[in-house]
Amino acid sequence: MLGFEVDAINSVQLSNHTGYKVFKGQVLNDKDLEELINGLAENNLNYYTHLITGYVGSASFLRKITEVIRMLKQKNPSLIYVCDPVMGDNGKMYVPEALKEIYRKEIVPLADIVVPNQFELELLSNTKINTMSELQNALKELHKIGPQTVAVSSTEINDKLTAIVSTNKDNKLIKIDIPKIPANFTGSGDLFAALFLAHTYLQDNMKTAIEKTINSLYSVLLKTYKYSEACQDKESQLARRIELCLIQSKNCIENPEICLFAEPLTVAN
Repeated sequence: MLGFEVDAINSVQLSNHTGYKVFKGQVLNDKDLEELINGLAENNLNYYTHLITGYVGSASFLRKITEVIRMLKQKNPSLIYVCDPVMGDNGKMYVPEALKEIYRKEIVPLADIVVPNQFELELLSNTKINTMSELQNALKELHKIGPQTVAVSSTEINDKLTAIVSTNKDNKLIKIDIPKIPANFTGSGDLFAALFLAHTYLQDNMKTAIEKTINSLYSVLLKTYKYSEACQDKESQLARRIELCLIQSKNCIENPEICLFAEPLTVAN
């Protein structure tokens, strides 16, 4: 929708997302990934401007991704790599523990942009976050590992839901408060990562990029919530009623109305 031509490789091929009570399908392994990448390379189809990675369920697959990143950056040194380090949320990991150190030591150092949630930022920085000062310290620790930009998709401090962007280049922090919606969504982090990738390329400053990202995301979630509340089929699973209304939100994604505004955040010394 935002002008990007995308080649997608599914790390998992599932019947439906994991928010449902049952899901079935296949998991791609590192050899499968290698074969797909080799096919692209042998046809000289491996020149990309951006790479984004999300959920990975095994250590071997994640390590193979490091090889892919290096190969693609060798082909195009200007490639922007956006890492969504999907490991867990709300204090609970839902990937193997071994992936944490692979992200910290092998993946994140190669990333230009990292988009964790608060819990994932804690894991990557080895820092517990309860205050804004602790959040800022965690961001500094993550910048030391490598990424120039860290966008925290959601933090909840002092009962406020906030997204934070930190740029190592100018030591700048930007925050944007997000109204809470009384529902749990599957895929909102994926949508945040994709929107932020697009808008960091399309916009000429980080404030506009995060405003467009969050306003699009919030519009999609609000539309989804309103649909689920109005749904007549109350017997269907909640997961089905609360599938993200992406196509129905096409206009909100392409041309979001800016109702939520970002502002600078003072950096603690």
